[in-house]
Amino acid sequence: MGDAVTAGAPAQGVLLDAPATATRRVAGAGVSQPVARVLLETAVPHLDRLFDYLVPPELDVAAAVGTRVVVRFGRQDLHGWVWERGDTTTHPGRLAPIRRVVSDLPVLNPETMRLVEAVAARTAGVRSDVIRLAVPARHATTERDERDRPAPAAPHWSPPPADAWAAYAGGPAFLQRLAAGQAPRAVWTALPGRPGLVATWTRLVADAARATLAGGRGVLVIVATTERAEAVAAALTDALDGEAVVTLSAEHGPARRYRAFLRALTGRARVVVGTRGAAFAPVHNPGLAVIWDDGDDRLDEPRAPYIHARTVLALRSGLSGAGLLIAGYSRSVEAQAYIEQGWATDLHAHRETMRAAVARVQVPGAPELEAEGPSGAARIPSLAHRALREALRRGPALVQVPRGGYAPMVACARCRSVARCPVCSGPLALGRDGTVTCRWCGRNTANWTCPECGHTRLRMVHVGTTRTAEELGRAFPGVPVVTSGAREDHGVIAGVDARPRLVIATPGAEPVADGGYWAVLLLDGAALSSRPDLGAASEAMRQWTNAAVLAHPDAAVVLLGRPHPVAAQALVRWDHAGFARRELAERAQLHLPPAWRAARLDGPRTRLEDLFEQARAAGFEALGPVAAPQHGGPTDSGAATPGAQPPNMRGLIRAPLARGRELAAFLQLQMREASVHREEPVRVELDPTVLW
Repeated sequence: MGDAVTAGAPAQGVLLDAPATATRRVAGAGVSQPVARVLLETAVPHLDRLFDYLVPPELDVAAAVGTRVVVRFGRQDLHGWVWERGDTTTHPGRLAPIRRVVSDLPVLNPETMRLVEAVAARTAGVRSDVIRLAVPARHATTERDERDRPAPAAPHWSPPPADAWAAYAGGPAFLQRLAAGQAPRAVWTALPGRPGLVATWTRLVADAARATLAGGRGVLVIVATTERAEAVAAALTDALDGEAVVTLSAEHGPARRYRAFLRALTGRARVVVGTRGAAFAPVHNPGLAVIWDDGDDRLDEPRAPYIHARTVLALRSGLSGAGLLIAGYSRSVEAQAYIEQGWATDLHAHRETMRAAVARVQVPGAPELEAEGPSGAARIPSLAHRALREALRRGPALVQVPRGGYAPMVACARCRSVARCPVCSGPLALGRDGTVTCRWCGRNTANWTCPECGHTRLRMVHVGTTRTAEELGRAFPGVPVVTSGAREDHGVIAGVDARPRLVIATPGAEPVADGGYWAVLLLDGAALSSRPDLGAASEAMRQWTNAAVLAHPDAAVVLLGRPHPVAAQALVRWDHAGFARRELAERAQLHLPPAWRAARLDGPRTRLEDLFEQARAAGFEALGPVAAPQHGGPTDSGAATPGAQPPNMRGLIRAPLARGRELAAFLQLQMREASVHREEPVRVELDPTVLW
């Protein structure tokens, strides 16, 4: 709808930040505040402003602040949001009336509106894009059923004992501050739950939630997936018997999602668990926001305004005075930055507790592998086979493989050039049945010929889970082999029992084993940790850690495949804070997020060159433009094809943290001016996880 609004369309409302005119009072027939200042539901940047409309007497009560309305703009009807009500306007002529109120339920409460404005300002975006994330699509039937139901009597809670949190330095104090109604902010590196030693992270979050509820405040918990949200909600429901807990996820469909949203909005549920969009959930009087495993890229919004749920919760903590807990088995660089800035405290386990709870990690070096003889050069050397054989005497063993499928990347058997699709240039993959398929366009390639040397045979470059399962199945005959992953036949498996078996899984798809795995092999370490991406080593550390915590404390965890040495040693020492601190220092030297603010811009060369010139004049650093990667593949050479459109270009604009708001405001202004003049669009993403 926003794309249909043209820059030159005449408006029946008045643009509030248009050239100033005299303010006049508007008389309404029986309406005390007859002027509604409406935010149009459009993504056009220069229309991200408030327009004045007249409130008819029959809509006086219905058109409350925070309601959705329909107004006339130009020659079309547009949806919008009543942002303010007043009795003055700067428009010299007659105000157009609001045509209709979609619902008289104010689904945008004042706290959410402040958060929407803060997110738009930080991301150089428009408020309507943020509202799309914050407010689910209305479901009229659900609204009629839910809005007038009385709120049940909330249970009265007393603060829980701090015994479970005593395993972590600063844990009891964090709990006490929550119970006292304060707003502590902390980064928590959790340990795997061990009966009699360390409580599970869901149990500890339940204690923190109980402490918050004891002060009469609400709780919000954000996780990466719907399945995990449902599991956490079930755990909190059991731990907080009698307290209403709702799950808010886009995957639940319009009716269920809107019902959960309304229950939080009306105060009928004080505890909300959800995925990234639930970071905006209208929890009444929020006292604690928790985000688990914040390094997971599924918590990063892939559409405008391109913001991470962690950032939304941090902004919300500052605006509403709520506590914040950034938690996970590993530690993200962004979370470490909050600690270094003094904005959050560090909750970490005592050293002796950590040693008792975590399995020992081994990273065989060159001497150990050479001692194995010829097998030391194999992808799975004999020492790994021995670890698996010993583990299978007692229970299941886990093998983490970075890639799914059979052979997700192949190359020419003669010249070793990566094999690419002759149609779209995407990488080719080999299936178990020998078929060669493009990973981008899905086309089968029956008769492939190497464009470099003319050879027609292929070799495997990367081995996936299916091929690994075949190899280990032959090495351990009679042992059940299970694969888990999004691309596998049985999909992602939630859990396995304690019987001996081999579990081959991609990162993030590892099943939980009853009693823990007796061996964990982390294969192809370089494939995760040595990629030329920002944060590749940090992401590898997170994925290795999430697999290692599934091991029994007496199990062997073996990391293979030439991993990044700094990340590997940090995993051996279980020093997630030290690793994140080192990564943060390196990024500060390179002027990269989160040590600096950075904006990635994608668009035509002429537009980017003009923007970069203005950015440099304003004192910002600008890099580029260069040709942007096409379809997720390698960077285009920039060679022009006759008659083809010039490729999109990419570049960075960077600023110190102290000038971060100034950078966002600069980009927001540039996007609005470009929109007014109908210039070619530029995609702007602040603090991206992928720079090039």
